[in-house]
Formats: sequence, C-alpha cells, structure tokens
Amino acid sequence: VFALKPLNCPGHVQIFKHGLKSYRDLPVKLAEFGNVHRYEPSGALHGLMRVRGFTQDDAHIFCTEEQLAAECLRINDLILSTYADFGFDEISVKLSTRPDKRVGTDEAWDHAEEIMSGVLETIRTRSGNRIKTSINPGEGAFYGPKFEYVLKDAIGREWQCGTTQVDFNLPERFGAFYIGSDSEKKQPVMVHRAICGSMERFLGILIENYSGHFPLWFAPLQVVVATITSDADDYANEVVAKLKAAGLLAEADLRNEKINYKVREHSLAKVPVILVCGKREAEEQTVNVRRLGSRDQESLGLAEAIAQLSEEAITPDRRRKRAA
Repeated sequence: VFALKPLNCPGHVQIFKHGLKSYRDLPVKLAEFGNVHRYEPSGALHGLMRVRGFTQDDAHIFCTEEQLAAECLRINDLILSTYADFGFDEISVKLSTRPDKRVGTDEAWDHAEEIMSGVLETIRTRSGNRIKTSINPGEGAFYGPKFEYVLKDAIGREWQCGTTQVDFNLPERFGAFYIGSDSEKKQPVMVHRAICGSMERFLGILIENYSGHFPLWFAPLQVVVATITSDADDYANEVVAKLKAAGLLAEADLRNEKINYKVREHSLAKVPVILVCGKREAEEQTVNVRRLGSRDQESLGLAEAIAQLSEEAITPDRRRKRAA
C-alpha cells in the first residue's frame, strides 16, 4: 500500500518505541529530511513559497520533563546560528500558548508554558534584546505550546520558518514510554523541531533575500573561467581543474565570443567570481579576477587566487569550528 505522508512524527515515535529505553538513554534525538504532502487549495499555491509536496528538515527530541528547558535552548541556539550563517539578522521568536481546543490536562499545559516562558525570557536576555520576543495567546497547536521563528525577507515580508513544539499527544496515543529511575514506566516529552521548515520555501526566501547574488560559500556555481582568445583554452582548463581540486565549483567558458559578452552574461547569471584568462595570463600563470557587483579588476597569481577563493568559500559553521 502506498500513501502520501502528511508528516514525519508518527514514524519517529515508532522508532523510539523500538527497544526498551531507560531514563539514562534520554534525550533521544531523531532527524530526517522527510518528504511530506499537503493538499493546498490551488489558489494558495505560490511558487516555491507554498507547494503541495515539500521537504521538511524535521527532528524529534524525546526527553524527560527535567530536560525540556535545556533542550529547547539547544534547539534555539541551533536555529539562530543557522539563520545567522545565511545572513538573516531580523528575527523574532513567538511563544504560542494553549488554544481552546486541545489535548492534555491544564496542569500539563501550565507546566509546559511556564518552562517555555522561562526559555523565551532567556532567549531575549541572551541576545541583548536583539531578538524580538512576543506571546501569541491561543495560537499553540492542539497538542502543546510552541515557539515560532519568524524571518523578515528583503522586501519586509515575514515568514514563519523554524519551530519548537512541545507535544503531549503523540507519545500518549502511540504508547511511548521509558523506564524511570524508580523502575516505573514514564511517558517522555516529545519536542518537534524544524530549522528551515519547508526547504523549498526557505530556498525561495534566500533567493529573494539575496536577489540571486549569493555569497561565494553558498553559490551553486562559484567561479567561471572565461577566455579572451582560444590561445588560453588549455590554460583555462588547467585553472578549472585546480579550482575543482581545491573544492570550488567552477566551469570554463571557451566559447568564441567577445570577453565583454561573456562577462556580461555570467554577471547576469549572478556568478560571484569570473576569472579572465588570455595569452599573457597563460604565459605568466596569473588570472584577472572580476567580482560580481564591482567594476574593479585584480590580477593575481593563480596559486594566490585559488588560496584566496578557497578561504572565502569556507562555510560559516566550518569557520566557527576552526576558530574554536
């Protein structure tokens, strides 16, 4: 039997239930880039921003109540660091509280909302009030309160992407449990976590936010090596080979076209760096570096240019790890 999957959560609960879990095993964290589907009305479909089938960077944390606050803060740090890597600095975090129709006892909701209110205050103070925080009364999911991470794009539109949701419902309905320190069965707290949410929508937000001019580390094509004359074709292929060996995404443009035409075409395609090679560059083992959005040109030795671009192409998370 085949079916379109609307969400990843039940599958993760079943994985958690496979084998007996002790309180010493918690937290258990499961993640996947799962394909999910929603039958959105045709009038609501909107490019990459709203689609009927999408990929979700979904994860679920199974923890004890005592671990809940710490896990929510870890998720928050992960989400905010990811957004910072992509260049988003206008971020707001909203705590959505209990709706009228809900599952779980009032005591459980009181406890979860108290913990998450404390986490929200910690998020605000940690950021020095840079992160805007607020409360959305009654906007939580029926199964628990949640944090919503809202990004603002280049034209001021707000998009809710990341989420942290506490769930009372699924662990109970699917009979998930762990053995506590008193040797009794206990129900874990389940936390749903998404960073980008819909990967397709997040990509659409990024394209619009950068107007297609991605930083070098994120560009799908980082460097084009363009020749002035056919005399430089062999050298251009050598340059591309060395760029690829250094881990850069590069292509050669050996077409029999004027160099101004090639530069204009690749600039319109938002290629971050164009390396121009002619007969003189081939003889001297240099390249002429042109960067998107700048009229300036710079002549560099090939080894120096590759080292410079390789350093620039390091992803922000690798840069942080290297600095640490």
